[in-house]
Amino acid sequence: MRILLVASAYNSLTQRVHAELRERGHTVAVEVTPHGRDVRAAVGLHTPQLVVAPMLKAVVPRDVWTSVTCLIVHPGPVGDRGPSSLDWAVREGAGEWGVTVLQAEEEMDAGPVWATAICTVPPVAKSDLYRNELGDAAVEAVLLAVERFASGRYVPAAQDTLPTAAGARPRPPMRQVARRISWDEDTTDTVLRTLRAADSQPGVLDDLLGGEWFLHGGHPERGLRGRPGELLATRAGAICRATTDGAVWIPELRARTGHGEPRACKLPATVALGDRLAALPDLPELPLPALPPADDTTWSDVRYREEGAVGVLSFAFPGGAMSTAHCRRLLEAYRAACARPTSVLVLGGGRDFFSNGIHLGVIEAAADPAAESWANINAMDDLVEAVLTTTDRVVVSAIGGNAAAGGCMLALAADEVWCRSGSVLNPHYRRMGLYGSEYWTYTLPGRVGAAMAGRLTEDALPVTAARARDLGLVDRVVRCSPSSFTAEVTRLAAHLAVSSGTQTRLAAKKAEHERREAETPLAGFRERELARMRGVFDDPAAPYHALRRAFVRKETAAPDRVPAGAGGAGLSDS
Repeated sequence: MRILLVASAYNSLTQRVHAELRERGHTVAVEVTPHGRDVRAAVGLHTPQLVVAPMLKAVVPRDVWTSVTCLIVHPGPVGDRGPSSLDWAVREGAGEWGVTVLQAEEEMDAGPVWATAICTVPPVAKSDLYRNELGDAAVEAVLLAVERFASGRYVPAAQDTLPTAAGARPRPPMRQVARRISWDEDTTDTVLRTLRAADSQPGVLDDLLGGEWFLHGGHPERGLRGRPGELLATRAGAICRATTDGAVWIPELRARTGHGEPRACKLPATVALGDRLAALPDLPELPLPALPPADDTTWSDVRYREEGAVGVLSFAFPGGAMSTAHCRRLLEAYRAACARPTSVLVLGGGRDFFSNGIHLGVIEAAADPAAESWANINAMDDLVEAVLTTTDRVVVSAIGGNAAAGGCMLALAADEVWCRSGSVLNPHYRRMGLYGSEYWTYTLPGRVGAAMAGRLTEDALPVTAARARDLGLVDRVVRCSPSSFTAEVTRLAAHLAVSSGTQTRLAAKKAEHERREAETPLAGFRERELARMRGVFDDPAAPYHALRRAFVRKETAAPDRVPAGAGGAGLSDS
């Protein structure tokens, strides 16, 4: 069928639905439609047989939904209504939630139901839940709804004829007044649920060190204590703040700006606070060992654990963005992990983002964005080079969530790439106006061939895990829930470690690396890629600078189009 996807942003769910429908033979166009009039224009342009809205904040005009069937993906079970469905579910600690694909009608979220799916709600941030458990359920429901529509025989059910899920009801938008943290009264659990219900957008508005900030992310601290609301410590860019019965780590802040001012960047908390922290000379910076243990007593964005001959080096950077500091810390941990007596090293293995490459927010906020871009890309290259030149053990990249741009190329540097079935890969840089680095001109053609590497980078379209396996981008698709990915990857790695052919494989790997270095040294790939990148960074008129600014500041752009088989999508980190 000819299907049009309309969305307020080309976010993770829209990308996944786009890729899944294309891979099932449908002709799919995508339009980023911030307003109802944009939806009308998109339908007029494409004349689709079906419209699907994976994530739409705009109201579909009446003349549109009366002329073509429009399916709306609502992130809540039957009976739930309102624009903050998932926020309320996380805030109230729902154990189970769902997705409803309903037909657009006059009343918002009240149309007949084409498909539903249920998902569990683990204690994670809203954005993590949205990309993973809820994303799996949404794709299941959308594919079923499209199949039912294509049959021409299915009659959607009126909502009042279906049972209402527990906890589902019409609810208002969750405004900042409902998100406020009362540091003098709220327990750690309450604060965590409040923070998680607002991540990654809109954040929780709060007062701190004489300024107003949106708080992003929240992780428990089991050991530190202090006066409620007091800053207790910093670590790896995050701040630790006391609650009534403990403390929480907050990794990111975004300054509140005045009306008419540009939106501030979301930044590591200590970077955002900057000189304000100088007023607290006794605030300790808590060090981390090179290999932080994987326990739940405190927070770290890099962790390591070892089971027999398998080492697992996991990392979880907000939004998948890796600043210069993130890259250097992960490289230090990687080198330390390579000093351990293991034969298999798993890089990643977490349930959410693997990596999206360089940190555009930190770059945008820097005094010299070109210089910070250069530092960041070199730090990424150093990390990728370390993986590429590891010859004494098998390195497995384990992609539990999504990976894009340089983060995707980081994964490809490993000997094997394992990917959860719900992951989406974006192995390209073009939408940010960049040529790319991270040795992609070495690894990508080596996996998929020069012709397909060209198509992937030029088309700039998302790729599902199954398609990535068929292309040779990944070696294994792991079919499991997001929460069981880490355990499943560890089990598979243990089998690999005891495989009779592993030592022979390592000897061959070392010999092949030496042969390639003699013929086409890695340094040449890096030099050529960085020459292209340096030219972009140092050119103030290069599109990269305007695209970066629009992305991190969430600036409204003109409606964007992604026809089937072509690039040029809107950008979103959600």
